[in-house]
Amino acid sequence: INNLEASFKQYKPKALIQMATGSGKTYTAITSIYRLLKFADAKRILFLVDTKNLGEQAEQEFMNYTPQDDNRKFAELYGVYRLRSGHIPTNNQVYISTIQRMYSILKEEDLDEKLEEENPNESRWQPKQPVPVAYNEKIPIEFFDFIVIDECHRSIYNLWKQVLDYFDAFLIGLTATPDKRTFGFFNQNIVSEYSHDEAVADGVNVGY
Repeated sequence: INNLEASFKQYKPKALIQMATGSGKTYTAITSIYRLLKFADAKRILFLVDTKNLGEQAEQEFMNYTPQDDNRKFAELYGVYRLRSGHIPTNNQVYISTIQRMYSILKEEDLDEKLEEENPNESRWQPKQPVPVAYNEKIPIEFFDFIVIDECHRSIYNLWKQVLDYFDAFLIGLTATPDKRTFGFFNQNIVSEYSHDEAVADGVNVGY
């Protein structure tokens, strides 16, 4: 988190957090989001996932999170809203959405909810030349200050990259298994590297 905040101070637009599966990526992200809302005057933060199941898990973690400097739950301090339709209310601070749903919202199209059930990068259907996302005055490009992309090694390419290109926001990638494309997308700005071996040695992933 310190490294991530140092990256923000240097005004680097993208940062990558690489942490082993089971070592607390989402917890780290929520802690960082809490600090951005409390100390950096962030107005709205988007937590992007690539399946509905991951969105539900993230929502539960936000609801259960209690910061170290306050005995109230995160959701008592800030509004957390998981997108389930094409409507985006403006009075919350954290928004959880699949990248498929956010794409359909920007395009003002109905979403086939089956598309939220699988990793979009593994979908059998991929458009060869996707129609570009045009400006949507209902959701201006500055709507979010920060976007956290869970499992970013799977969802930052092809059609879905347009969602990230659309918004003028700092991007924070979370992944356990980045590849060369992932490093390239985040401009080699890796603020955290925590391997499975390190997590086992620290007693974090013992029994996993």
